[in-house]
Amino acid sequence: MAGMQVTKDVYAAQTKYPAKVGAIHAGLECGIIGAKFPGLDSVSFGPTIRGAHSPDECCQISTVQPFWELCVGVLERLADKKA
Repeated sequence: MAGMQVTKDVYAAQTKYPAKVGAIHAGLECGIIGAKFPGLDSVSFGPTIRGAHSPDECCQISTVQPFWELCVGVLERLADKKA
């Protein structure tokens, strides 16, 4: 199962809502790595950041734990697929 689908499945299981998938001006590393490995299924997600790359940059603390739980859930699911 591809990384995008695993991420969507884990997100839905944890939140009871479907994931909103889209492209935004972020996830630079996904683009760089994807250019080196065409067809690679990559996902970029994280806590909510406001004012990125400015003196006002800050992280919305309430989004850190859900991000962490999603990250751990995705890694657990991917580890199960490899075992």
